Amino acid sequence: MAELLFWPALLAYGEAAVALGAEARRPGVAGRLAIWGVRVGWLAQTALLIAQAARSDGFPWSSWAGALNLFSWLVVGAYLFYGSRPRFRLLGLAVMPVAAALLVAAYAGGGADERGDGTSWLLATHVALMLAAFAGFTVAAGLSGFYLWHERRLKRREATVLRPPLEALDSLAARTIAVSLGVLTLGIAFGLASLAVDGGGFDTAMAATLAAWAVYAGFLLLRRLQALHGRLAARLSLLAFLVVVAVFPVVHFA
Repeated sequence: MAELLFWPALLAYGEAAVALGAEARRPGVAGRLAIWGVRVGWLAQTALLIAQAARSDGFPWSSWAGALNLFSWLVVGAYLFYGSRPRFRLLGLAVMPVAAALLVAAYAGGGADERGDGTSWLLATHVALMLAAFAGFTVAAGLSGFYLWHERRLKRREATVLRPPLEALDSLAARTIAVSLGVLTLGIAFGLASLAVDGGGFDTAMAATLAAWAVYAGFLLLRRLQALHGRLAARLSLLAFLVVVAVFPVVHFA
């Protein structure tokens, strides 16, 4: 019965995406309806995840479909952290369609009825941290995309409903990357600990994860040296996200 919670979550996410589109064209009540749709959908998906955890003997999101379900929830949760504030609400135009698509893919693969397996707690923690880090990188990419969009509209002197200054978007994207990299580092540490306890060696998944870590660490280093900001930082953030898009299937679906 827990999988029935999938439908209110999907419908609420869909309503939020449509309402955000209306808000982008004409600011007003649509934005408030959108954020409430996100909240209701996220709460329904939270209930689904809790139900899966309650009836599972192990980590209930170890399959690719289960991982997508959890990843979708993490992405929406990260968006809610920013999107509840009106000036960042339109970030949902990039986030909510992706979250809804991930949820549909998870349901199609049986992720809404996930029961888990005997995955160790070390490996389960590793997977959860990796998903959380990638969710943060997804939101950072959305912020960078909006930076470029907002900058172009300002140069053309076009009316825009995205209120924060470019510096705020630039700084927020960098802080999101910094936090996500810290979570990714913890995820790698738990992964190495799991390998030490359960056995195993260096593989493609670990190499891909380290590549993603190196890309974002380099981004933050350049930022620290004051060599990266503004449009260049936004473009490199989106480029780094392409590495994450390539890494995610290797790490979780291989």
